[in-house]
Amino acid sequence: MPKILIVEDEPSIADNIRIALDLEGFENLWAPTLAQAHEFLVDEAPALIILDIGLPDGSGFDFCRELRTTQNIPVIMLTARSDEIDRIVGLELGADDYVTKPFSPRELAARVKSVLRRTQNSFEVKTECSHSSKLHINSQTFAASYGDFKLKLSAHEFHLIEALAEHPGRIFSRQQLLERAWQDPNSAMERTVDAHVKSLRAKLKKTIGKDLIVTHRGFGYSLEDNE
Repeated sequence: MPKILIVEDEPSIADNIRIALDLEGFENLWAPTLAQAHEFLVDEAPALIILDIGLPDGSGFDFCRELRTTQNIPVIMLTARSDEIDRIVGLELGADDYVTKPFSPRELAARVKSVLRRTQNSFEVKTECSHSSKLHINSQTFAASYGDFKLKLSAHEFHLIEALAEHPGRIFSRQQLLERAWQDPNSAMERTVDAHVKSLRAKLKKTIGKDLIVTHRGFGYSLEDNE
Protein backbone atom coordinates (compact mmCIF):
# COMPACT_ATOMS: atom_id res chain seq x y z
CA MET A 1 0.00 0.00 0.00
CA PRO A 2 1.12 3.61 -0.57
CA LYS A 3 2.96 5.40 2.23
CA ILE A 4 1.22 8.48 3.61
CA LEU A 5 3.33 11.15 5.32
CA ILE A 6 1.51 13.01 8.12
CA VAL A 7 3.11 16.35 8.97
CA GLU A 8 1.33 17.41 12.16
CA ASP A 9 2.77 18.63 15.47
CA GLU A 10 -0.20 17.65 17.67
CA PRO A 11 0.33 14.00 18.73
CA SER A 12 -3.37 13.38 19.47
CA ILE A 13 -4.42 14.60 16.02
CA ALA A 14 -1.65 12.63 14.33
CA ASP A 15 -2.60 9.47 16.26
CA ASN A 16 -6.24 9.74 15.15
CA ILE A 17 -5.18 10.18 11.54
CA ARG A 18 -2.80 7.22 11.76
CA ILE A 19 -5.53 4.98 13.21
CA ALA A 20 -7.93 5.95 10.39
CA LEU A 21 -5.25 5.29 7.76
CA ASP A 22 -4.32 1.98 9.40
CA LEU A 23 -7.96 0.87 9.15
CA GLU A 24 -7.85 1.61 5.41
CA GLY A 25 -4.65 -0.40 5.03
CA PHE A 26 -2.29 2.52 4.44
CA GLU A 27 1.26 2.52 5.69
CA ASN A 28 1.89 5.86 7.35
CA LEU A 29 4.73 8.01 8.63
CA TRP A 30 4.53 10.81 11.19
CA ALA A 31 6.67 13.94 11.17
CA PRO A 32 5.91 16.52 13.90
CA THR A 33 8.25 19.06 12.25
CA LEU A 34 9.12 20.19 8.74
CA ALA A 35 12.72 19.14 9.29
CA GLN A 36 11.63 15.54 9.87
CA ALA A 37 9.25 15.76 6.93
CA HIS A 38 12.17 16.65 4.67
CA GLU A 39 14.04 13.57 5.92
CA PHE A 40 11.07 11.31 5.14
CA LEU A 41 10.82 12.80 1.65
CA VAL A 42 14.39 11.74 0.96
CA ASP A 43 14.33 8.35 2.66
CA GLU A 44 10.76 7.04 2.24
CA ALA A 45 9.27 8.53 -0.99
CA PRO A 46 5.68 8.95 0.31
CA ALA A 47 2.79 8.74 -2.15
CA LEU A 48 0.82 11.56 -0.47
CA ILE A 49 1.37 14.17 2.25
CA ILE A 50 -1.15 15.31 4.86
CA LEU A 51 0.26 18.71 5.80
CA ASP A 52 -0.63 20.96 8.73
CA ILE A 53 -0.23 24.69 8.05
CA GLY A 54 1.01 25.76 11.48
CA LEU A 55 4.15 23.86 12.54
CA PRO A 56 6.79 24.66 15.17
CA ASP A 57 9.62 25.16 12.67
CA GLY A 58 7.80 26.84 9.80
CA SER A 59 4.71 27.24 7.64
CA GLY A 60 3.01 24.45 5.74
CA PHE A 61 2.36 27.02 2.99
CA ASP A 62 6.11 27.53 2.56
CA PHE A 63 6.74 23.79 2.63
CA CYS A 64 4.11 23.21 -0.07
CA ARG A 65 5.54 26.02 -2.21
CA GLU A 66 9.03 24.53 -1.95
CA LEU A 67 7.76 21.01 -2.64
CA ARG A 68 6.02 22.09 -5.83
CA THR A 69 9.29 23.35 -7.30
CA THR A 70 10.71 19.81 -7.34
CA GLN A 71 7.97 17.16 -6.91
CA ASN A 72 4.38 16.30 -7.81
CA ILE A 73 3.48 14.46 -4.61
CA PRO A 74 -0.23 15.07 -3.82
CA VAL A 75 -0.84 17.26 -0.75
CA ILE A 76 -3.87 17.53 1.54
CA MET A 77 -3.59 20.57 3.80
CA LEU A 78 -4.88 20.79 7.38
CA THR A 79 -5.65 24.05 9.11
CA ALA A 80 -7.47 25.36 12.18
CA ARG A 81 -8.51 28.44 10.19
CA SER A 82 -11.68 28.41 8.13
CA ASP A 83 -11.21 31.68 6.24
CA GLU A 84 -11.77 31.23 2.53
CA ILE A 85 -8.60 33.21 1.77
CA ASP A 86 -6.53 30.49 3.49
CA ARG A 87 -8.23 27.84 1.38
CA ILE A 88 -7.58 29.72 -1.86
CA VAL A 89 -3.94 30.43 -0.93
CA GLY A 90 -3.37 26.75 -0.20
CA LEU A 91 -4.87 25.68 -3.52
CA GLU A 92 -2.89 28.28 -5.44
CA LEU A 93 0.31 26.87 -3.92
CA GLY A 94 -0.53 23.47 -5.36
CA ALA A 95 -2.44 21.64 -2.61
CA ASP A 96 -4.75 18.94 -3.96
CA ASP A 97 -7.30 19.16 -1.17
CA TYR A 98 -7.95 21.18 2.00
CA VAL A 99 -9.47 20.10 5.34
CA THR A 100 -10.41 22.43 8.19
CA LYS A 101 -10.07 21.34 11.83
CA PRO A 102 -11.92 19.81 13.55
CA PHE A 103 -12.45 17.04 11.01
CA SER A 104 -13.40 13.39 10.88
CA PRO A 105 -10.30 11.18 10.54
CA ARG A 106 -12.38 8.70 8.53
CA GLU A 107 -13.44 11.45 6.14
CA LEU A 108 -9.79 12.48 5.78
CA ALA A 109 -8.85 8.87 5.00
CA ALA A 110 -11.58 8.83 2.34
CA ARG A 111 -10.13 12.00 0.82
CA VAL A 112 -6.70 10.37 0.78
CA LYS A 113 -8.15 7.43 -1.18
CA SER A 114 -9.92 9.82 -3.56
CA VAL A 115 -6.78 11.84 -4.32
CA LEU A 116 -4.67 8.71 -4.81
CA ARG A 117 -7.35 7.12 -7.01
CA ARG A 118 -7.43 10.21 -9.18
CA THR A 119 -3.67 10.26 -9.67
CA GLN A 120 -3.47 6.52 -10.23
CA ASN A 121 -6.32 6.64 -12.75
CA SER A 122 -4.18 8.92 -14.87
CA PHE A 123 -1.92 5.94 -15.52
CA GLU A 124 -4.81 3.91 -16.91
CA VAL A 125 -6.65 6.36 -19.13
CA LYS A 126 -4.33 6.93 -22.06
CA THR A 127 -0.72 6.90 -23.12
CA GLU A 128 0.54 10.18 -24.50
CA CYS A 129 -0.97 13.15 -26.24
CA SER A 130 0.70 16.28 -27.52
CA HIS A 131 -0.77 19.71 -28.03
CA SER A 132 2.00 20.59 -30.43
CA SER A 133 5.56 19.59 -31.19
CA LYS A 134 6.50 21.31 -27.91
CA LEU A 135 3.82 20.39 -25.35
CA HIS A 136 3.76 16.72 -24.36
CA ILE A 137 1.57 15.10 -21.71
CA ASN A 138 2.08 11.50 -20.65
CA SER A 139 -0.71 10.04 -18.51
CA GLN A 140 1.21 6.85 -17.83
CA THR A 141 4.09 8.64 -16.13
CA PHE A 142 2.05 11.62 -14.86
CA ALA A 143 4.52 13.94 -16.63
CA ALA A 144 4.19 17.09 -18.70
CA SER A 145 6.85 18.95 -20.61
CA TYR A 146 7.19 21.81 -23.05
CA GLY A 147 10.16 21.45 -25.35
CA ASP A 148 13.14 20.72 -23.14
CA PHE A 149 11.39 22.07 -20.03
CA LYS A 150 9.75 19.72 -17.54
CA LEU A 151 6.58 21.15 -15.99
CA LYS A 152 6.41 20.47 -12.24
CA LEU A 153 2.68 20.38 -11.58
CA SER A 154 0.35 19.33 -8.80
CA ALA A 155 -2.13 16.54 -9.56
CA HIS A 156 -4.99 18.95 -10.25
CA GLU A 157 -2.80 21.19 -12.41
CA PHE A 158 -1.69 18.16 -14.41
CA HIS A 159 -5.25 16.97 -14.99
CA LEU A 160 -6.35 20.47 -15.97
CA ILE A 161 -3.72 20.89 -18.69
CA GLU A 162 -4.29 17.26 -19.71
CA ALA A 163 -7.99 17.97 -20.29
CA LEU A 164 -7.33 21.22 -22.14
CA ALA A 165 -4.66 19.61 -24.33
CA GLU A 166 -7.05 16.92 -25.57
CA HIS A 167 -8.87 19.53 -27.66
CA PRO A 168 -6.73 22.66 -28.23
CA GLY A 169 -8.91 25.67 -28.91
CA ARG A 170 -12.03 24.10 -27.40
CA ILE A 171 -13.58 26.09 -24.56
CA PHE A 172 -14.11 24.08 -21.37
CA SER A 173 -16.46 25.46 -18.72
CA ARG A 174 -15.35 25.43 -15.09
CA GLN A 175 -17.84 22.64 -14.37
CA GLN A 176 -16.43 20.52 -17.20
CA LEU A 177 -12.92 21.01 -15.84
CA LEU A 178 -14.10 20.09 -12.34
CA GLU A 179 -15.52 16.85 -13.72
CA ARG A 180 -12.28 16.02 -15.52
CA ALA A 181 -9.70 17.07 -12.93
CA TRP A 182 -11.45 16.19 -9.64
CA GLN A 183 -12.45 12.69 -8.59
CA ASP A 184 -15.43 14.15 -6.73
CA PRO A 185 -16.38 17.38 -8.52
CA ASN A 186 -19.14 18.04 -5.99
CA SER A 187 -16.50 18.43 -3.26
CA ALA A 188 -14.97 21.49 -4.95
CA MET A 189 -16.17 24.89 -6.12
CA GLU A 190 -15.90 26.42 -9.58
CA ARG A 191 -13.74 29.11 -7.97
CA THR A 192 -11.30 26.32 -7.11
CA VAL A 193 -10.73 25.81 -10.84
CA ASP A 194 -9.80 29.49 -11.16
CA ALA A 195 -7.26 29.14 -8.34
CA HIS A 196 -5.59 26.13 -9.95
CA VAL A 197 -5.61 27.72 -13.41
CA LYS A 198 -3.93 30.79 -11.91
CA SER A 199 -1.26 28.59 -10.32
CA LEU A 200 -0.82 26.61 -13.56
CA ARG A 201 -0.39 29.83 -15.54
CA ALA A 202 2.24 31.11 -13.13
CA LYS A 203 4.23 27.89 -13.51
CA LEU A 204 3.97 28.01 -17.30
CA LYS A 205 5.21 31.60 -17.39
CA LYS A 206 8.03 30.85 -14.97
CA THR A 207 9.12 27.66 -16.74
CA ILE A 208 8.60 28.37 -20.44
CA GLY A 209 8.13 32.13 -20.47
CA LYS A 210 4.59 32.09 -21.86
CA ASP A 211 0.99 31.35 -20.90
CA LEU A 212 -0.75 28.71 -23.04
CA ILE A 213 -4.18 29.11 -21.43
CA VAL A 214 -6.82 31.46 -22.85
CA THR A 215 -9.61 32.89 -20.66
CA HIS A 216 -13.04 33.22 -22.25
CA ARG A 217 -14.95 35.48 -19.87
CA GLY A 218 -18.31 34.05 -18.92
CA PHE A 219 -17.52 30.73 -20.60
CA GLY A 220 -14.32 29.11 -19.34
CA TYR A 221 -10.82 28.27 -20.54
CA SER A 222 -9.07 26.83 -23.57
CA LEU A 223 -5.56 25.93 -24.62
CA GLU A 224 -3.93 27.85 -27.47
CA ASP A 225 -4.30 26.05 -30.80
CA ASN A 226 -2.02 28.24 -32.90
CA GLU A 227 1.34 26.71 -32.07
